[in-house]
Amino acid sequence: MTHPASKPLASRRPAAPLSGALRVPGDKSISHRALMFGALAVGETRITGLLEGEDVLRTAAAMQALGAEVVRGAAEWRVAGRGVGGLIEPADVLDMGNSGTAARLLAGILASHPFFSVMTGDASLRKRPMKRVTQPLSACGARFATREGGRLPMAIEGARDALPLDYVLPVASAQVKSAVLLCGLNAPGMTRVTEREATRDHSENMLRHFGAEVDVQVEGPGRIVTLRGQPELRAADVVVPGDPSSAAFAIVAALLVPGSKLRIEGVGLNPLRTGLFTSLREMGGSLVVENERIEGGEIVGDLVVSASALQAIDVPPGRAPSMIDEYPVLAVAAACATGTTRMRGLHELRVKESDRLEATAALLAVNGVVVEVDGDDLIVHGTGRPPQGGGLVQTLMDHRLAMSALVLGLASANPVRVDDASFIDTSFPGFVDLINRAVGGDVPALLAPWD
Repeated sequence: MTHPASKPLASRRPAAPLSGALRVPGDKSISHRALMFGALAVGETRITGLLEGEDVLRTAAAMQALGAEVVRGAAEWRVAGRGVGGLIEPADVLDMGNSGTAARLLAGILASHPFFSVMTGDASLRKRPMKRVTQPLSACGARFATREGGRLPMAIEGARDALPLDYVLPVASAQVKSAVLLCGLNAPGMTRVTEREATRDHSENMLRHFGAEVDVQVEGPGRIVTLRGQPELRAADVVVPGDPSSAAFAIVAALLVPGSKLRIEGVGLNPLRTGLFTSLREMGGSLVVENERIEGGEIVGDLVVSASALQAIDVPPGRAPSMIDEYPVLAVAAACATGTTRMRGLHELRVKESDRLEATAALLAVNGVVVEVDGDDLIVHGTGRPPQGGGLVQTLMDHRLAMSALVLGLASANPVRVDDASFIDTSFPGFVDLINRAVGGDVPALLAPWD
């Protein structure tokens, strides 16, 4: 039974290939950061291509509550910042909705501002652990009060005179790294973060774009990132590229639907975000980059994807930081490949919007795919034929699970249903229309409600 406010959807195999050119929404990680750094800069920052999903809109509202002027125009967003250390105490609780990225990064900003604030989120976000950021941020002098287990709602008493931080990441997490760096912006001296495995570097790229002094030293598979505190960030326009995590769903759909060829324009190609593309190419997928260029410090290009016969691979654990959000849809590709695919070292999936490791396995199993969870590894046994499908997937308030299940339905013998697709809009507004348009003509909708 579905909740009265839920949005059940079903997807089915198309009668025609997917084709044409499309654009996916702006990169969510970069959108959050553009709003935050714009609020911390002096002057007016103009942002084009901003993802207008619920998660990012929560960040926009939070920065406005903290004193920045945030205006949505017809073709761009404008943010008039208050400078580093210039934010003001919010009059009300900051509600971050479903966004763990927004909550964790904002905790870094709030930790080094000398005022009181309270942060909360929806039912899913209130279950997610925040201790991984509150523990290192406490060393700057901030105080945090949370529910048991370090969970939201969270009260923050920012440091009066923030101290610089020197922190070694215990797990590969761009969110924790970014929270520490954002805290260090408003502290004197040098803040340093050491990561044993390189994680997405959007914060470092954007800090430089806004005028901060950031040094990155590569040490084996890891990096040492050093930030000089209390810079004067200068307003800088940002062009947000298409989100590779959103593009992943259209890419896998095009690979799996026979005869398909899609051109996905303006996708971010940051090498610390493209582990999925590497994995799909290893499986035999046809992904060709055209018109590669640099925009706003980020590599961008057009992806041309053609339907391909996929083969099983072994995905190493070291690839996880570059594709942590894409494992559910990679598992869908693996379910349609020939042979057994093993995805290793997925412990971080257990602390996403849901326990994505177990939930991804359940998504496949209910649709007739043979799948196993072995510790932190996901093992998918593909037959090279369309999966049986026909299952009802419990999405657990997780947008990526919902979209992955709907992509599976495009390749399965029988339609796949999801209990609730309402959360898709948090990261990919327009997903259903985009997939339905890709088949073209008067073909009945591939993704449609069910009762």
